[in-house]
Amino acid sequence: MKYAIIGCGAVGIYYGGRLAEAGNEVHFLFNSDYDFVKQNGLNIKSVNGDFVLSDINAYKDSSQMPKCDVIIVCLKTTNNNLLNNILPPILHKNSIVILIQNGLNLEQELTQSFPNIGIIGGMAFICSNKIGKGAINHLDYGKLTLGVFQNVSEDIFSEICSDFENAGVPIEKSDNLLHSRWKKLVWNIPYNGMTVVLNSSTDALMNNPSSRQLIYDLMLEVIEAANYCGANIEKEFADQMMVYTDNMRPYNPSMKLDFDFARPLEIRAIYSNPIKSAKENGFIMKKTQVIEQQLSFINQKNLEKRGNL
Repeated sequence: MKYAIIGCGAVGIYYGGRLAEAGNEVHFLFNSDYDFVKQNGLNIKSVNGDFVLSDINAYKDSSQMPKCDVIIVCLKTTNNNLLNNILPPILHKNSIVILIQNGLNLEQELTQSFPNIGIIGGMAFICSNKIGKGAINHLDYGKLTLGVFQNVSEDIFSEICSDFENAGVPIEKSDNLLHSRWKKLVWNIPYNGMTVVLNSSTDALMNNPSSRQLIYDLMLEVIEAANYCGANIEKEFADQMMVYTDNMRPYNPSMKLDFDFARPLEIRAIYSNPIKSAKENGFIMKKTQVIEQQLSFINQKNLEKRGNL
């Protein structure tokens, strides 16, 4: 199948790079990195082995790209408004869009503009940072959880999963996308927000008794919210995530990097949408609301500093 990568940051370059290295036809849409990548290719440093892709299909406008069978969206959700213009030139009637993004209700939002398209939700469990133009550093993990949202046959879904697995990407197939999205939020909501609010990294938060307890309390709140929404997550999953993070290399999540570089924070997808869904189902995420309010203040100050407001 013919793949497209929309959003060539730490996640898009890693998974697109793995697919391309394994021999799949992959087309990458770049923004500011286009000229550099066209001359120098992609440089992937990885705990699983470094590699360079010197000759890639790079574009700076989707209108220049071919129609693709699978479009993998790795944009920050703050840029999802761009999809209305990016996607149409590369879609054919059977194209499938995979949203490898953090947050909740992303697939539902995409159907507002593309109601009949095939959609797969993706959750990346990976520590990966962009370290320069066309260059990333993959520090740890890398598993991808994929679940069908609508209009994707089992045969095509299995073929996509096999392509990733053959490229060295561990795949977990989800038969309950709502469950998987909320499970990812059990990690995302505490760590993305608290690394920004407390201006710290994951290891520092875990090594302080007060912040460690708050992280755990937030995890339990997210699990309770998920269960009110029908996601059915066991409370013990919070303990698993604590161990997972204890064993993780010191890491700055994507929201912390966005804060450091004065970029818009993904508050709506990761915080506002879950808070709203939980409330609609009878549960108030009190601690998560506090983090959301703090992040909203920080985000406004960040954008003012950058001159965006």
